[in-house]
Amino acid sequence: MDFMNANGKTIAVDFDGTIVEHRFPEIGKEMLFAFETLKRLQQKGHRLILWTFRSGERLDEAVAYCKERGITFYAVNKSYPDEQFDINQVSRKLDCDIFIDDRNVGGFIGWGEVYQALHPDDRSFDHQYKNPDAHFNYSHHMSFIGRLKYLFQAK
Repeated sequence: MDFMNANGKTIAVDFDGTIVEHRFPEIGKEMLFAFETLKRLQQKGHRLILWTFRSGERLDEAVAYCKERGITFYAVNKSYPDEQFDINQVSRKLDCDIFIDDRNVGGFIGWGEVYQALHPDDRSFDHQYKNPDAHFNYSHHMSFIGRLKYLFQAK
């Protein structure tokens, strides 16, 4: 299912530790506001990619778990649905705008903070490259969360 609109971004989302608590190989408890936030991001026109360590049966379980909760991903462990992995021709780096992962520098900030960082005050997404102040050296003036909010603030 492809919900992306003209202003939407492609967002890669980790599963274990991000959508659910770490309990691999089992599926952990759902993280607070995970599915509500993912649904709202899709409603805003963003493409979601599930980007996880899981493979085979464990991956199928994760995809089914998300689908049962109303989330169908644009792609799973690849940049686009029809991508065929060939180690000699394709990079494992995803072609996406944003990664949401518990392994970020500073750790996972929580789904409420993720949504507010991407859509402050529930306004439209405004990517850093559209912001006239995008080249301001914020790294020496703000905390990690402050920098994230600055990069994604709507102007």
